Amino acid sequence: MSRRTRSALLQAMAATVVTACATPAPPPPPVPPLPGQSSDSALPDWRGIVTRSDRSRFDRRDAAWRDALRQARSLPGSGDLASTGALIDPDAGIDGVTPPVGNYRCRTVKLGSQGGDDGLGYVVYGWFACRIEQTPNGLKFIKRTGSQRPSGLLFPENDRQMVFLGSMALADEPAANSYGQTPDRDMIAVMERIGPARWRLVIPWPTAESKLDLIELVPA
Repeated sequence: MSRRTRSALLQAMAATVVTACATPAPPPPPVPPLPGQSSDSALPDWRGIVTRSDRSRFDRRDAAWRDALRQARSLPGSGDLASTGALIDPDAGIDGVTPPVGNYRCRTVKLGSQGGDDGLGYVVYGWFACRIEQTPNGLKFIKRTGSQRPSGLLFPENDRQMVFLGSMALADEPAANSYGQTPDRDMIAVMERIGPARWRLVIPWPTAESKLDLIELVPA
């Protein structure tokens, strides 16, 4: 073996040793949790589930509040709107939104009219039965009585808001299907706590009647 060949061989062996002893590349950083999802949460992010039309309703909820309150304050209505207090205040949400599991009394207040200024500005309904349940998929809201009975999951968003994705059952129909199965019954809402033991679901641009629906919840 020539001196030149021996030198080249030694250089190649040295390069192999250096490569083998080099510090391995660090592992890639963990994928951060999705917005609104804690690192230990099993819930998917609601943004990956919501339909395009419901996302539009969600993004335009400030306009729903504005238009609905204008009509509620300027048009005749049904029921005692003054009794609702913080329920119809857009800025009433406070920290600690997650509602405890259990039975609730709930009532619906409809604000604004999809029929223009010829319709009712508001309708305040009586009290019905609702429930918050813990399921393997997270907290679930269920309205158990009444002619309009929404039900669906509550997704954590921040300390003041949860996002509700659900479906509506009407009249004598069985319980509502899962979200996304019947587009004209799908619903999106924001849950907020508005008192020590008082919550609301804010439903912007419902499919019929009003411009904003509010479902008030108090423990039964």
